[in-house]
Amino acid sequence: MTSRDKNLMIYDMGLIRGTSLQGYSELVRSLGGDPNALLRAVKIPPSAAGQFDTYLGHRGVIGAIESAATVTGTPDFGRLLAQRQGIEILGPIGAAARTARNFGEALGSFREYLAVYSPNIQATVQPHHDHHYIFLDLRIVLRPRPALRQTLELTLGVTLNILKLFLGPTYRPVSVHVPHEALTPEREYRRYFGAPARFGEPSCGFTILAAELDRPLSDDETAHRALRAYLDSISGVDHNDLDESVQRLISHLLPTGGLSIGVVARQLDLHPRTLQRRLADQGTTFEALVDRTRMDLADRLLRETDMPMTQLAGVLGYSEQSVLVWASRRWFGTTPTHRRRDAQHG
Repeated sequence: MTSRDKNLMIYDMGLIRGTSLQGYSELVRSLGGDPNALLRAVKIPPSAAGQFDTYLGHRGVIGAIESAATVTGTPDFGRLLAQRQGIEILGPIGAAARTARNFGEALGSFREYLAVYSPNIQATVQPHHDHHYIFLDLRIVLRPRPALRQTLELTLGVTLNILKLFLGPTYRPVSVHVPHEALTPEREYRRYFGAPARFGEPSCGFTILAAELDRPLSDDETAHRALRAYLDSISGVDHNDLDESVQRLISHLLPTGGLSIGVVARQLDLHPRTLQRRLADQGTTFEALVDRTRMDLADRLLRETDMPMTQLAGVLGYSEQSVLVWASRRWFGTTPTHRRRDAQHG
């Protein structure tokens, strides 16, 4: 079996490095819980937690994190665990980023090579309606999507630690975007992240100043090239599929009312007809991706938030709530109100 074959198996199985649970056992014990029992319940050997050379089932890791918050009665468990993790959990990916010329290039290393850590995690820079800002989009791509509120807050917390590593210990983002409702008082989020938090958001991540992309770093070109070559040799996974890039842009543009294939094509530096042709080569269309993105976003927000239906319709780019109801019947065979009720009582 080749290295590429192994990595494709890793991608298909939905795995993540053992360092995703760095500090987990110690934190659970400090909160009065039994980490070994929680880990065994999701079929993770306790000795594997925190080990970079070990791959774990991503759903199991998520289950361990979510259950720890429940068992210990700690609604900010994800944020607390993030205080025990930093760029070191990413291994050579972090080293490649730290030897980049500037912060923008460092983010490019994360975008290109996060599959080495887990193919199910994506970090991309997305445009903002105000050109002074950019949006750092963080995604966990698993289908069907598990409950992962604590895991998303862990992801946000670790990313904040990395931002401070590159941009200074006192760095504060412009805002933090949380896909679910607040799990603790909102003032605790502002104190933790040093920025206003927005909840029930279509995407998870940070708004930051676009000028930060030019912030110079160590610029060790020799080491950077060597690390990239090594990562190229062990990654072997095409994690930049066109349809994924299009879906990320769609999710950002839906609430603006300015979504069109022309706008998306310009962001990808393609002619609209070229974009349609390439999507057709992948067996899909722009319209189908818009519908899929709306369905996935609606399903998540119905299950994980109490967002009013009128607001949800707007987030999905619908001008009328009645259109949301019609779409929900087509997607789920029921109204959005019933979909939310069934999810919360399922």
